[in-house]
Amino acid sequence: MSEPPRIHSWPCSYYLNSSKQWIPGRLSLTPLSIQFTSDSTRELLLDSQLQGISEIKKESSHLIFSSLTVLEGGTKHWFSSLRPSRNVVFNVLEHFWREQLLSGQDGAALGSPRGRELTGILEGSQRRLQDTAQVLHAQGEQFDNIIRGLNKIQGDMDVADRLLTELESPSWWPFSTKLWKTPQDSKPKETPPAAPNPKPEEETLLRIPVIITQGPDSNSKPGKLTLLPSGLEIWDCNSHLVHRFESREVDEIRVHSPYEISVRQRFIGKPDTSYRLLAARMPQLIPLLQLRFSRKIQFLEDALGFAGKSVELTSDPKGCSMEHLKGEIVPILRKLKGLALETEAELERQDEALDSIGSSVDRATLNVERQNRRMRRLT
Repeated sequence: MSEPPRIHSWPCSYYLNSSKQWIPGRLSLTPLSIQFTSDSTRELLLDSQLQGISEIKKESSHLIFSSLTVLEGGTKHWFSSLRPSRNVVFNVLEHFWREQLLSGQDGAALGSPRGRELTGILEGSQRRLQDTAQVLHAQGEQFDNIIRGLNKIQGDMDVADRLLTELESPSWWPFSTKLWKTPQDSKPKETPPAAPNPKPEEETLLRIPVIITQGPDSNSKPGKLTLLPSGLEIWDCNSHLVHRFESREVDEIRVHSPYEISVRQRFIGKPDTSYRLLAARMPQLIPLLQLRFSRKIQFLEDALGFAGKSVELTSDPKGCSMEHLKGEIVPILRKLKGLALETEAELERQDEALDSIGSSVDRATLNVERQNRRMRRLT
């Protein structure tokens, strides 16, 4: 029986409870499990299925050394001296663990405890977002009431200004200063230029979570990769655009393994722009990249066997469980997206309202001070 493909491996030390000592070796990640092999004996000391892991955390051993812990059942496995860094290993392990939880590759349906837990988390997030939206709407109504009150104050100030003007130069006074006043040049109101028509939003062909590494930098961070008809977009975990490759700008796509690719744009006279992307759902993206960048994609040695099987790997025979999971989760995610967009629009509106309130208060303060001075001159 052939061994499962190895996605990544890192040098580290593993704490062996039986001997109460740290064992140097390599921590390996496969599509379905986490393994640790000792350097000295080449013995497999740990083989934990991703589906059986309940938590992956960054902790400290003996309150000093940074460590990574994997909780499987009631057993906690400790890893330390991780290279290139603990954060890099944590980001990759957590990514594949979460994707395994969502994908149901072992046939786990939505009715499983983990599927129900995931649905419960999403429903709880939806309820909290709905409560937040209601609070924001109530706050927006308060801002609207404040603006209406300020408008009324401004109207009263205009009336007071007209009355003070009459008192300062009454109509029966023959030397009224009004005779010497010339009407102010009325400037025609400038109509703001029409806003350019926004570009129609492109259809997203595929968006997948990825682990991003830029150039020679060994610091990996989570994000998303979006495939569009016009190119590729790389986003970070805060939904900020990291880089956009137009289709014509992509000079080379290398497939290092079924789960890892690199995208490069070459330049003359300055360093190339290169990103390395690792993802559990990369087998879904590679066939689309083959269609769109057939002359620019290159399969390296570890991925040569995948070149002809890409379509087969993407058609999961157990995909029915995934489809069932999607059928339950997608409507919740759509509601969450709608609520998030409404909340964003309401926040923008309230920001504008706050700016308007601030400027109105400043104008009202100046008018009150000016009219107080005019009334003191009359008395």
